[in-house]
Amino acid sequence: MTTELNEAALRHARALVRDGKVVRDERDDWSEAAPTADEENAFIEEHGWKEFARWHLGVDRDENPQTKQAYSFPYGDFRRVHRAGVISAESRAGQYDHTEIADALKKLLELIDAER
Repeated sequence: MTTELNEAALRHARALVRDGKVVRDERDDWSEAAPTADEENAFIEEHGWKEFARWHLGVDRDENPQTKQAYSFPYGDFRRVHRAGVISAESRAGQYDHTEIADALKKLLELIDAER
């Protein structure tokens, strides 16, 4: 498994933050805000895998790109970036030594906090 930074997702997240499409929630709020499996499936059905990928900062190019296993480190609810999702993903990326992803998430969090 080789998870790398999904540059397209990072650009998408930054654009959403600049457009004010952010929920400034706290870390513990992510468990309630994160999309459920049914919401993910509905999103994929309506928008496709390419759009689904844009909501995940990690991508494993060894996996089939039309499976959820290919994507990790979600940061939003398919409408907005969630500060809580960014914090949670940064923590997990650091825990699993995905340094490039953790650094990108840290900078994204700084952008969110600067836009207040």
